[in-house]
Amino acid sequence: MKTIETNSTVSVHYTGKLEDGTIFDSSLMEGRQALKATLGQGQLIPGFEQGLQGMTVGDKKTVEILPENAYGPIQEQMIFEVEKERVPADVELNAMLQGNTPNGPVNFRVSSINENTVTLDANHPLAGQKLIFELEVVEVL
Repeated sequence: MKTIETNSTVSVHYTGKLEDGTIFDSSLMEGRQALKATLGQGQLIPGFEQGLQGMTVGDKKTVEILPENAYGPIQEQMIFEVEKERVPADVELNAMLQGNTPNGPVNFRVSSINENTVTLDANHPLAGQKLIFELEVVEVL
């Protein structure tokens, strides 16, 4: 039986949760399939990849991934306050917007709405979060 290591191609079922138990993603949702990826290629967050190391087909485990091994800490320089007239009039809290920068398009989450301003956050939505993944290895190629 093959053991997962760097450069292994794997199929794995997973459920990702936040510390409060909220599920943010799962391959077990209707219509989804096991995630297939090759380790060592930058396809997965580092902590997810590290969690798979040493597992074999049929193995199940839960891994806790700190922000530095997931989507990183919240970077304050990626949070911007803009005048309200610079966003759509009907914008809602937590809405996703896209803006253009000299480096190309950037996605922003609306993190607060005030009388005259809107705060936009370009951090990954899971930045700063400890992630908990339930893993089950389906295949190791």
